[in-house]
Amino acid sequence: MRLTTTITSKGQITIPVRIREKLQLRPGHVLEFDESAPYLKAYRRIDPEEARSVIGCAKKAMKGMTAEKWLSQTRGRRVRLGK
Repeated sequence: MRLTTTITSKGQITIPVRIREKLQLRPGHVLEFDESAPYLKAYRRIDPEEARSVIGCAKKAMKGMTAEKWLSQTRGRRVRLGK
């Protein structure tokens, strides 16, 4: 499905609700634009503190587990890493 928006005289756009919900965009989130792309391409900038908190949670959840075991549990099937 194609969604449309209009650029204002100030260069602003409204991101459609469906996209904001899908990407979990909230007021205050920062988007980065990729100038090298041949189309409009934006990324949500990841807050370093937010990323660190997720890594901290994963470390606690994985304590004493191999990566294979953790991935197998989270994916619900056996995972083998490497060759």
